[in-house]
Amino acid sequence: MNTELFIARRIYKGDKKNEKRVSSPAIKIAIAGIALGLAIMIVSVCIIIGFKKEIREKVIGFGSHIQITSFESNNSYEHHPIAFSDTLRNMLLDNPEITQIQKFITKPGIIKTDDDFLGIVLKGIFDDYDWRFFEKNLIDGNIIHLNDTSAANQAIISQNIANKLHLKLGDNFTTYFVQEPVRARRFTVTGIYETNFDDYDKLYVVTDARILSNLNAWEDDMVSGVEVLVNDYNKLDQTAQDLFFDMSAYKDRLGNALFTRSIKDINPMIFNWLNLLDMNVWVILILMILVSGFTMISGLLIIILERTNMIGMLKSMGARDFSIRKVFLYLSSFLIGQGMLWGNIIGLAFCLLQKNFQLFKLDPATYYLSAVPIDLNPWYVVLLNVGTLAVSLLMMIGPSYLVAKITPAKSIRFE
Repeated sequence: MNTELFIARRIYKGDKKNEKRVSSPAIKIAIAGIALGLAIMIVSVCIIIGFKKEIREKVIGFGSHIQITSFESNNSYEHHPIAFSDTLRNMLLDNPEITQIQKFITKPGIIKTDDDFLGIVLKGIFDDYDWRFFEKNLIDGNIIHLNDTSAANQAIISQNIANKLHLKLGDNFTTYFVQEPVRARRFTVTGIYETNFDDYDKLYVVTDARILSNLNAWEDDMVSGVEVLVNDYNKLDQTAQDLFFDMSAYKDRLGNALFTRSIKDINPMIFNWLNLLDMNVWVILILMILVSGFTMISGLLIIILERTNMIGMLKSMGARDFSIRKVFLYLSSFLIGQGMLWGNIIGLAFCLLQKNFQLFKLDPATYYLSAVPIDLNPWYVVLLNVGTLAVSLLMMIGPSYLVAKITPAKSIRFE
C-alpha cells in the first residue's frame, strides 16, 4: 500500500469538503491559475498555428511549393520561355517527394472598362492544374473547364478586381498587352474568388494558357515555368535544394538551364514574418507556465503551513522528510490535474466554438483573414498537457523542502 498516496488523497478530499480552511481560497486560486494558464496556452498555440497554416496555404495556392523557370527570367511576370518535355516531366515525377507538377504561363496586362482601367497579371493554366485552392475560395461562378470548347476566353477574377472595375459574373472586359504591336483580348468573367490576401487578389486573373501562348507566338511545348507540389512541407527546403542541382544540370531544347526556387525564396518577407510568430508562442507559453507555477507554489506553501501539526505528528511517529514531501507532491499533482482538466475544457471549448462558428472576426485588410483561425492539432494539446504537468511538478519540488524545517516538538504545539 502506498501510504503517502493514501494520506494525500485524504487531505485532498478533506480540504474539498472543508471550505472554512485558510488554504481553501489559496487552493482555488492555484487551480484557477493552472486552468487559465493551460487554456490560454492551448488557444494561443491553436491560433498561431492556424494563422500560419492559413497564410501559408494562400501563398502556396497562388505559387505552389516550388517553381521552375529559366535562369534568364527576371523578377517580372514576363518570363523567358522554357520547353517542357516528357523527359523533364519524368525527371520531376521520379522524385518521391513530388506529388504533382503543373505548367503555367504568366503575362502582365491592363484591363480597360468603360469607366476605369487596372494593371493585372494573367495566369494561364493547362489541363494538369490543381483547382482545389480556387474551388475552396470561389465565391461565385465556376472554374474554367479547359476541355470545354465554350471555355475560350473565360477568366476567373478576384472580388477585389471585380469591386474596383464594377464587374460581375458574366460581364465582358478587354485586356490590353503591351508588346509590339499592342494587342488586346476580350474575356468573360466565369468565376469570382476571394482569398482576403490582397497582395495576390488585386493582381491575378486566371485564364486558359493557350490564349497567352498565342499572344506570345510560342510553340506548343513552351511555357513560363513549372509549378511543383510536394508531399511534405517540412521537407520543402531539402526537396527544393535537390531539384536545384538536378535542374541546373538539365538543358531543354532551347538551351535553357532551369532555375529552381521554393515558395520561401520567392516570398521571403512573408515566411520570415510567419517564423517570427513562433517567438510570440514561446513568450506566451513561458509566461503562462511561470504564472501558473507561482500560484501553485503559493498554494502549496499555505497547505504545508496549515498542516504543520500533521507534519509534526508524522515525524514523531518515524516518518522521514522524503516520505512527507511525497505526500505534498502527490497532493500537488491532484490539484494540478484538477486545474488542467478545467483548462482543457475551457481551451478546447473556445477552439471548437471559434472553428465552427467564427465568433471572433478579423479585418482582412490587416490580417489577410476574415476570422480568427484555429488549427486544433491533438498532438500539440497532448504536448502542452504533458509539458505543463512536468514543469508544474518540478516547480513543486523546491517548496516541498519546507517540510524538513519543521520539527516535531514545535509543530505539534503550532496553532
